[in-house]
Amino acid sequence: MNVTLSIAAVTGVITIVLVWTKRVGPGTALVVWLSGLTAASTGLAGPVNDMLGAIVTAVSHH
Repeated sequence: MNVTLSIAAVTGVITIVLVWTKRVGPGTALVVWLSGLTAASTGLAGPVNDMLGAIVTAVSHH
């Protein structure tokens, strides 16, 4: 029997566990969650990549 899990769902569960056990803070949890959406190539991957690219560009120009 094959069991398939979405990478986005797995990353979400991992992020919740990390925050719940206080291994990471909210900022790091957000980065983990966003990278999970990007890695899973969900419908949000394009906008997330664009947003992260804009943040990197803005930070590098200051």
